[in-house]
Amino acid sequence: MPSVSKNGPALFLGLELATDQLRASIVDESLELVGVECVDFDSELSEYQTQGGIFTTPGDAYTTPVDMWVKALDLLLEKLQKNYELTRVKAIGGAAQHALVWWKSTPIPSFPALDPRLPLHAQLPPNTFSLPNTPIAQDTSAHTHALALEALLGGPDLMASRVGICAHASLLAAQLLRVREAWPVDVWNKTSKIQVASSFLGSLVCGKWVGMGESEAAATGMWVHGGGAQEGYWDEGVMDIVGGSREEGRKVRAWLGEVDLYGGKRVGCVSRYLVDRYGFDPDTMVSQFTSDYLSTYLSLCPSPADAVLSFGPMDVMLTPAQHYLPTRLYSLFPHPAQDSNEKRKYIAMLTSRYNLARNADVPRALVRDMYTKSWSAFDRLVAIVPPGGSIGLDDKLFSFWLLQGDSFPFSHVKGIFRFETGIKVNEFRDLRANPRCLLESQVISLRVRWSRMIATGLLGSGSSRGRGNVAQTPPPQNLPGRSSSVMSSLGLPFDPYDYTPLPARVLATGAATNFPSVANLVGDVFNAPVFVPTTQVDSAQVVPHRNAPASGFPGRAALGGAYIARWVWGKERGSSPGGSGAGRGLGGFEDEMRRLLGKRWVATGALPLRTNVNGASPAVGGSGSTGGGGSGANSGASTPYGHGPSRSGLGSTVFVEEDEDEVEEMEKNGSGNGVVSPNAGGGFGFGEIGDNALRMRTQTSSTVDSGTSGSSSLALGGGSTAFTTPDMNTGLGSPDPNAGGPPTPTTTTTALTPVTAMPTADIEAQIGLAKVAEPDVDAFMTYAAIVPEYCRLESMLVKSLV
Repeated sequence: MPSVSKNGPALFLGLELATDQLRASIVDESLELVGVECVDFDSELSEYQTQGGIFTTPGDAYTTPVDMWVKALDLLLEKLQKNYELTRVKAIGGAAQHALVWWKSTPIPSFPALDPRLPLHAQLPPNTFSLPNTPIAQDTSAHTHALALEALLGGPDLMASRVGICAHASLLAAQLLRVREAWPVDVWNKTSKIQVASSFLGSLVCGKWVGMGESEAAATGMWVHGGGAQEGYWDEGVMDIVGGSREEGRKVRAWLGEVDLYGGKRVGCVSRYLVDRYGFDPDTMVSQFTSDYLSTYLSLCPSPADAVLSFGPMDVMLTPAQHYLPTRLYSLFPHPAQDSNEKRKYIAMLTSRYNLARNADVPRALVRDMYTKSWSAFDRLVAIVPPGGSIGLDDKLFSFWLLQGDSFPFSHVKGIFRFETGIKVNEFRDLRANPRCLLESQVISLRVRWSRMIATGLLGSGSSRGRGNVAQTPPPQNLPGRSSSVMSSLGLPFDPYDYTPLPARVLATGAATNFPSVANLVGDVFNAPVFVPTTQVDSAQVVPHRNAPASGFPGRAALGGAYIARWVWGKERGSSPGGSGAGRGLGGFEDEMRRLLGKRWVATGALPLRTNVNGASPAVGGSGSTGGGGSGANSGASTPYGHGPSRSGLGSTVFVEEDEDEVEEMEKNGSGNGVVSPNAGGGFGFGEIGDNALRMRTQTSSTVDSGTSGSSSLALGGGSTAFTTPDMNTGLGSPDPNAGGPPTPTTTTTALTPVTAMPTADIEAQIGLAKVAEPDVDAFMTYAAIVPEYCRLESMLVKSLV
C-alpha cells in the first residue's frame, strides 16, 4: 500500500462491519479513493472456525461471535497504521450489518480507561458479552416470535401504521422476544445494555457509548417515528410485550438507550485509546454509523427518480421517499444523513416476498446446482430462454421459491411452486426454463410491489419523479387488456403496461448483477437502464464469484461511511467561525456529494474515479478466483453457508466453473449432473441452444452480448447444509454430493465474462456509475402481459388454493 505524507490533504475513513469481513475505505476531500484495507474473518481469524463469517446451527439459527469483530478491528487498525498516516484522517464514518450486541451487567468496561498498550480484544474478552454469539440478519429462528408480536399488535396493517414496519424473522424486536423466551434465563438477567452492531462499532471508535440513529431504530419494530415536527420515541407497549411485563419493558428501554434523531452531525471525537495506540489526531470527528444497506444506498448518490437494487441473501430495492406514510407494503426509514434544518427525508425499502432471509441467493444457487453444472451455464440459460419461459403468449411458466416462511401475507406459505399453462406442476416439461423463471419471479415481485407503493403517494407526484434525460418512447395506448374494468377484475390497482411510474434508472449492486443476463432482465422488467458502480464492474473482472469485493477494491458500505464523514466534516468546517468554506456542504447529502464529484470531474479533465488501490489485475477472460484470497463468502449481503475445498452442492464459495460446452451438452440425452434433455416433454420450440436460440430474443444493445457471455456467481456463501437445503437430487439423476463417492472430474474451466461498461453519460460516469444494460421495450411489454397472471397465481398461494 502507498505511504501517505503527513502534510497532505485531509482524508476520510469509512468502516464496514460486513458478515464476512471488516473493511475500511479512505477517500480524500474530492471523494477520490486513496486507501483500501480489510480483514477476512475466515482466513485471517481462522481460530473462530466461521464459514462466511458465521456459524450455522439447526433451527434456522445463524450467529456470529462478537469477540471476532473486536479482534478484527485490532487487525484492521494495525493495517491502517502501517500503510497510512492516520493523523490526516479528519473524520470517520461507518456501517454495520443487522445484528445486536448484548453487554453483560458486569463487567462493562469504561472506554476511557482502555489501556493503549493492549489490543482491544485483550480488554474486551468474550465474557464481556451476555450473548457471545449473536444472531444476524440471516437468522430466521425468531420467525414464530415475529408472527406472535404482529398478532398482539393487531396484525400487519396496524403494526406497520404503529411502528412503521411489519414483522419478519430477523426483526430485532422478535429476536429480543426469542432470547427472553427460548434462551437460558441468565442471558436476559445478566444483560445491562444492547447495541445495534453499527453503534457498537461506533462506540469502539469513539471510546464512549454511542446511541443508534433513528434510521436503525425504525428497523427494530419498537420505534414510533413522529413525522413532521414531532419527535420519535420508543413504543412502551411493544417493549412491554418484548419484556413480558411493564418492569421488564422499561428495562429493555434502558438497554437500548437514546436515539440520535438526525444523522448529519458528529457523535464525538476519536477515542484517546486510538489516538495513543494508532496515531489518530485527537480532533478527528466521528459521524453517526448506520446500517450497511443504507450506507450502500448513500454511496450511490441516487436521484429522486432512481431505485437502488441490492442483490444478496436478501434482495432489497430502495428509493427516496418524500412523505412518511407507513403501510405493510414497504418499510420506511428516516434518511440517515440529513441536517436538522432540512425537510425530513425518507428511504422506502421493498423486499421481494421471495427474497427474505434465504429466499433470494439460496434458491438461485439451488437452481444452479439442480439444472446446470456452472454459473456460466446458468447465465446462458437465463439469456437464451424467452421471457416467461416460452415463446408463446398464452403458455408462460411461473415459479415461486419460498424455502422458508416469509413476511405477511406469505408467513404460512413454504415450498417450491411451479405453474405451466396456469396449472400447478411438479416440474416444468423443459427444465431449462427454471433459471430464468426463478429470476423473473424475484424481479417481477419487486416490480409489482413498486407499482403498489406508487399508488400510495409515498414517492410524491409523478412530475417530481420524471425520467429526466432518459429517452423513452411513450407507452402504447389502447393495448388489449388495458381497460380499467379488466384491470379491476384482475385485482390490479395499476396499469402494468405504463412504465412512467417506474424508476428512471436502476442502480444495482451485489454479485448477481455481474451476470449480463440478470442485468438485462432487470432492465427489461422495469424498462429502465441499469447502472452498476465502477468499483464493482472492475472488481468483477478479477473475481466475479462473490459479493465481497476483490482485494484492493472498496466495499460500497465502507465508501458510504467515508462519504458521510466527508459531508459532516464539510458542514462543520463551513459553519465554524472563520471557516474557509472550502469544505462545507451547503445542500443535502446527495446534492453535496454530486457537487464534489462533479467538481473533481472538471478539475481532472473528466478522469474516471479510481476503482481500487493496488488491486489485482483482471484475470484474462475472467477465469480464476484470484484477488487476495479470503472467504469469498460475501459481504454484508452474505449467505449463511460455509465452504469446503471443492464444490459440494449448494453454494460453494469458490465455484468450480466447468467446460463451456456444457450448455450444448444439454441437447444430448441426459448428459450428467442432473441436466435433463431439452427435448423431454416438449420444450421451447427451438432445437438448439446456441446462436439460433439467441435470435429468439430481440437483439438490442442490452441483449446482443448476453447470450454468449459467461457469468459470475450469485454470491452464495459456502458448502451445502442439510439444515436448510432440499435434496438436490430428487428426480434429477445427479449424484449426491454427500454420498462419499468419487468426485466428478472437473474438465477445463470456463472463462467467465461478467458485465462490462457500455457507453455511459458524464452525469453517471462522474459519480462512479457504469451503464451495463439498456431496456428492450418489446421485452417490457411481454413482462407487462405476464404481470396479471403472476398476481393471480400469487394470490392463489396466499389463499392456499394450490
